[in-house]
Amino acid sequence: MNESSAIKIEETKPAGSCCGGASAKPQAGPLEKAFVALRNNMAWAVTGLAFVLLAFLDTAQVPESLAFVARNLIAIAPFLGLAIGLAAYAKASGADGLIAHVFSGNLGMMIVFAALFGGLSPFCSCGVIPLIAALLSMGVPLPAVMAFWLASPVMDPSMFVLTAATLGTSFAVGKTIAAVGIGLLGGYVTWALQSKGWLADPLKPGVGNGGCGASSVRSPKAVQWQFWTESARTHTFGKEALSASLFLGKWLTIAFFVESLMLAYVPAEAIAGALGTGSVWAIPTAVLVGVPAYLNGYAALPLVDGLIGMGVSPGAGMAFLVGGGITSIPAAIAVFALVKRPVFILYIALALTGGTLAGVGYQFLVI
Repeated sequence: MNESSAIKIEETKPAGSCCGGASAKPQAGPLEKAFVALRNNMAWAVTGLAFVLLAFLDTAQVPESLAFVARNLIAIAPFLGLAIGLAAYAKASGADGLIAHVFSGNLGMMIVFAALFGGLSPFCSCGVIPLIAALLSMGVPLPAVMAFWLASPVMDPSMFVLTAATLGTSFAVGKTIAAVGIGLLGGYVTWALQSKGWLADPLKPGVGNGGCGASSVRSPKAVQWQFWTESARTHTFGKEALSASLFLGKWLTIAFFVESLMLAYVPAEAIAGALGTGSVWAIPTAVLVGVPAYLNGYAALPLVDGLIGMGVSPGAGMAFLVGGGITSIPAAIAVFALVKRPVFILYIALALTGGTLAGVGYQFLVI
């Protein structure tokens, strides 16, 4: 494996994302180490600054926001525990390595299985990047990879549980269907374009095979459903559970704090006017807003719940979650570093189109 290529892929991970933060070089000075630490904890730093400003500008709102965060964390705690357990179990048992068996056989069926697996796999929009690099470098057809790539960030088992707890089971089911649907759309559109001679050799030169983040694809291991019979897997379960707890706890705490400020200070009439049921541009606007505003799938759930409570249409909320999950700025940066420009443009176009269709479908076919 080309060492520089592996490092290049790892550096596409946004600091503080679900994929882990950057680390300072061993010989780095105090200032560089402090900068790396700040970058990796930027979400906490910004939230802390917002809290200090809130205490200075509107002291009376501080206990209200703290109580709001505590109430919501307690309410969602059982579902959060289940989500953490699912994520840790998938890692410890080796179930996340089943992806290696999906990309084989007839291309048409491969796209279907890739979209289905993508809608159920425990990979976020950034964490899936090393896997994509490995799959493409191994010669897996781009249409099948695109199907998995688009579906994976939208839904996973943990996300389903928390979406159902926050926005309702019907919303969670609709989002799962949207994940598979956008994967199918992307896979077959990409297949049609490649049949015309476009999108050949999608990876940028020197990208490599995904580094250590894609080892489960290159060297799949047997799944051990009863992982507790092996001490190493039990250790992995505990480590992953702790990591997921810290990650989800951080983002949900921040999200509930932001939601409390939104409910206190953002005029409901303005939001409902821009993204409410009466606006013809509500759903496409929500998709576009998701590009810069969507930071994390778990943090977005309480925010969308708050927006719907303020009059935003459920279809716009669905569009924001689906489109934003795929095209968020951290994910887009990682994708841009991985593939050539035509593939990147297609990825963004499919995400925006799929997000819009998901919002329209949920609004008019389900609601």
